[in-house]
Amino acid sequence: MTSLNARQMEAVRAISGPVLVLAGAGSGKTSVITRKIAYLIQECGYSASRIMAVTFTNKAAREMRHRASSLLQKGEGRGLVVSTFHAMGLEMLRKEAQHADRKSNFSIFDAEDSRSLLAELMQRDLASATDRIDQCQSLISRFKNLLWSPDDALNRAQNEDEELAAKVYEAYTRHLHAYNAVDFDDLVLMPTLLLRDHADIRERWQHRVRYLLVDEYQDTNATQYELVRLLVGAQANFTVVGDDDQSIYAWRGAQPENMNQLLNDYPGLRVIKLEQNYRSTSRILRSANQVIANNPHVFEKRLWSEHGVGDRIRVLACRNEQAEAERIAIEILNARMMRRIEFREFAVLYRSNFQARILELELRKLQIPYRVSGGTSFFSRQEIKDLMAYLRLVINPDDDNAFLRVINTPRRDIGPSTLEKLGSYARQRGVGLMAACDEMGLGSVLPERSLSPIRTFYRWFQEITRSIIETNEIASIRQMLMDIDYDSWLQQSSTTPAQAERKLDNVQQFLASMLTVQERAETEEDRSLEMVIRRMVLRDLLESQAQEEDMDRVQLLTLHAAKGLEFHHVFMMGMEENILPHQNSLDPAGLEEERRLMYVGITRAQQSLTFSYAQQRKSAGRNVPTTPSRFLDELVQDDLDWEGRGPERTAEEKMQLAQQHLSSLRQLLGDD
Repeated sequence: MTSLNARQMEAVRAISGPVLVLAGAGSGKTSVITRKIAYLIQECGYSASRIMAVTFTNKAAREMRHRASSLLQKGEGRGLVVSTFHAMGLEMLRKEAQHADRKSNFSIFDAEDSRSLLAELMQRDLASATDRIDQCQSLISRFKNLLWSPDDALNRAQNEDEELAAKVYEAYTRHLHAYNAVDFDDLVLMPTLLLRDHADIRERWQHRVRYLLVDEYQDTNATQYELVRLLVGAQANFTVVGDDDQSIYAWRGAQPENMNQLLNDYPGLRVIKLEQNYRSTSRILRSANQVIANNPHVFEKRLWSEHGVGDRIRVLACRNEQAEAERIAIEILNARMMRRIEFREFAVLYRSNFQARILELELRKLQIPYRVSGGTSFFSRQEIKDLMAYLRLVINPDDDNAFLRVINTPRRDIGPSTLEKLGSYARQRGVGLMAACDEMGLGSVLPERSLSPIRTFYRWFQEITRSIIETNEIASIRQMLMDIDYDSWLQQSSTTPAQAERKLDNVQQFLASMLTVQERAETEEDRSLEMVIRRMVLRDLLESQAQEEDMDRVQLLTLHAAKGLEFHHVFMMGMEENILPHQNSLDPAGLEEERRLMYVGITRAQQSLTFSYAQQRKSAGRNVPTTPSRFLDELVQDDLDWEGRGPERTAEEKMQLAQQHLSSLRQLLGDD
């Protein structure tokens, strides 16, 4: 507690009634939350099992749990829950599955599973609308985040797109129920409805959660707001921590106005502001404060720091996007050679992913190592998820989610109506989908033309499972892929032959890694293919990702992905109108969120901050003049050094600069 400043101490000790901690960027909010957990347990007599802390990402939850545990004595933290909203909802749903009309072993559909089901439904009933699947999926997610039922969505539809989505939403909900499944949004929606509609369940969970802490509160949507309100009940012993200036996820339902709503719902709300920043220099914070002041505020705050004034902020005006990427790459290389700054200390932030392409080429040209954050992990690729689903079903025939993924991969003429009836039958019988395929009674609900492909799949899968387990060879898995002609399926479902080839290579790489795991196993039991599959299913990818992050590489990431991170030296590229702010966000509400993105980008920088923009950018095959971002005009102009407004360097000046870099490189190699 002695390491906390006065405002942080006040936030920790405020335990009676509702508390809003308005935590500016870099103000130590995680320290406040974790120390408050320790304070509640050690000083206020709360049992750890009666405290729940909620945030938005698994990474943030792990860090919070680790830091809280380090402040507690052995055994004091037993029963403490630190999780994401969705993990908390999953736990509630598992315990209340019967009331949610689900079996306890319900499946969870990820975004791709949901899209596949929507595609099936829309191809069957709305053949002309199949090109609107993604839009429909997004709208259904928005309906759920607003706590709307299918009927609510239909009644409130304001256009044809919303009316279509509402109708599909009803069929989608019905099919999920038949499959004993939920989707990602249901993990918050369904527990919220249970608390709202069942007084006994609400009372039980309010007794379980005697104190609630919520991080990143500005990112909550309507459903999450209601879930928190129902959990804390009339006692309202909670602390929410957030920053309305960092709310940048409106596109996925976040409502920064939820912070304002607290004032209406809890008139006794105690507001504590954390304004001391422990990350950035004063000059960087001055510009952040200046920019965000242009947005309307219910809660006013102003960041300050004791880290000194710091370097001036540079603005690089470059001839075109190629010159911009080249300049950033050279700046980074020069700093590495001249000032011995490690590559990992640099981050390049951009509004949209397309901006990174040219920069990647320039970094490769100069042999600068880099990492693009937010890329697709190997195990998230469609082809790997397909294969994993088959293997999961081999070792667990009751894995209904895996069954639903493989049953029509590739197509087997088994439509959503057939699967809905199969799911309803399996629920009535209390068995998994795979087991239901072999029951005689299934013939009473399905006609022969629908039953035949299901029986054929079942018989084939039993044979291939026996082969895989008994032969104990990777070759049996290859045979499984040949049986279903998976190569042809990938070629049909890929947009280009090159994409299909990459997917096939990924499958071969996965099988090769399975063989390696099997060959390196120390015991006969571990060498069994069943055990190898289990190890692949349970493989901890987080550890390899953490090792990746420790490597000395420049970080490339979008402004959205940068939230919550910090870097010694930050470049923000593409500071132009129609990029930042984005061309689709020029209405008042959109501009406010774009300005918050600008604020988030600025406050990632600890020591130095550089903006860049292209004076002309290629569009439709021709160079088009650009306009510098209006946000540059909102910065503290006395803190800026504008470069590139004058004449371009001469050939002699470029040669001299190159020789300086070469000399520095020789010196560096010589010293090493």
